[in-house]
Amino acid sequence: MSHTLILKSSILGEHSESGRLIDYFVSQLDEQHCRVRDLAAAPLPVLDGEGAQALRGGGELNDQQRSLLALSNELVAELKAADRVVIAAPMYNFHIPVQLKAWIDLICRAGVTFRYTEQGPEGLLKGKKAVVITTRGGQHKGSSRDLIAPYMETVLGFLGITDVEFVYAEGLNMGGDAREAGLEASRVQLSQLTAG
Repeated sequence: MSHTLILKSSILGEHSESGRLIDYFVSQLDEQHCRVRDLAAAPLPVLDGEGAQALRGGGELNDQQRSLLALSNELVAELKAADRVVIAAPMYNFHIPVQLKAWIDLICRAGVTFRYTEQGPEGLLKGKKAVVITTRGGQHKGSSRDLIAPYMETVLGFLGITDVEFVYAEGLNMGGDAREAGLEASRVQLSQLTAG
């Protein structure tokens, strides 16, 4: 039985195209074991110096640090339990939402999700698949303005997740035909991913 972790990160709520595409993807799945975490509806704390100290371990922790460490452990456990992670990554000013970055900061932990070796860093979450659904107002795929794909590929790969599929919904602010073409292309790709 496979488990899928679904991460939404759009601040647009019910008006979010990435959220609608995630919902479409989930509706295509045969499995019932999905954990949905809406990072915008229930924002995670932004990592600061005290939080970084808590996640690195060692030393006495105050109540706030213990709480952050418990939250990080919960997020890591969700990720470790998943066979597949589906991430909504809408483009805001050429990058991912801060809500998604906060999640990344809380799950990237040395000795927990990756480790340092004499040969360099090694991801500890091997064997998982990832789907990154990215929505954009314009056409950015493959250009120097597409910072999301290389960033997400790097972060996930650093954790050992190297089987990453990107689904692009582009041209969403370019008018009716371009918008509908971008959404339809992404729905087709999502249907193919769930069929395969």
